[in-house]
Amino acid sequence: MIRRIIHINEDKCNGCGACAQACHEGAIGMVDGKAKLLRDDYCDGLGDCLPACPTGAITFVEREAAAYDQQAVLERQKQSGGHSGCPGSRSMLLHHQETAPAPAPAAVPSGSSQLGQWPCQIKLVPVNAPYFNGADLLIAADCTAYAYANLHQEMMRGRITLIGCPKLDSVDYSEKLTQILQNNNIQSVSVVRMEVPCCGGLEAAVKKALKASGKLIPWQVITISVDGKILL
Repeated sequence: MIRRIIHINEDKCNGCGACAQACHEGAIGMVDGKAKLLRDDYCDGLGDCLPACPTGAITFVEREAAAYDQQAVLERQKQSGGHSGCPGSRSMLLHHQETAPAPAPAAVPSGSSQLGQWPCQIKLVPVNAPYFNGADLLIAADCTAYAYANLHQEMMRGRITLIGCPKLDSVDYSEKLTQILQNNNIQSVSVVRMEVPCCGGLEAAVKKALKASGKLIPWQVITISVDGKILL
């Protein structure tokens, strides 16, 4: 049948994922960093996703498409608990209310999480997420949070945190980090790495991205020892 349905211009899509979050029917998903119309019969043609798109990548078209299947949508929502897309890659800004620390054993720091956004993995984060605007960026090796107990309070507080491990991921993060630096108003970059040699890949990727971005952004490197000390 010919009916009204959305069309996504992939050239305009910046991968923010806002449309996938706005689509209650689950018709839109993120594939390789771009929004995709996954199933015609999930799209009701009402366009809740249109105002959510910051780049105007979504429009209406009239074309041959399967009819909207409300029963299939309800069944999908039931199976997924009412959520669309992958919960692990759904972007969100986190707000933390300061509370008094709970009682804790002596010499063991306590406090609330200071993670400013989700997701936090370099591989998963959208390059144009709204929380990058004006952000101080913390790029941390994932082991640092386990080795250094006060990472949240001393380094993550007030920053947008990205984590990764170049040894386990076996990727060069520099290309994606370059896009984040080029496309957003990043105020500063702090790199937190372990003293082990494999963490050098993370530091090298950040240096490469800073150079490729063409911007003069203040940056620093903090190295943590395997026994949890800051090395100067």
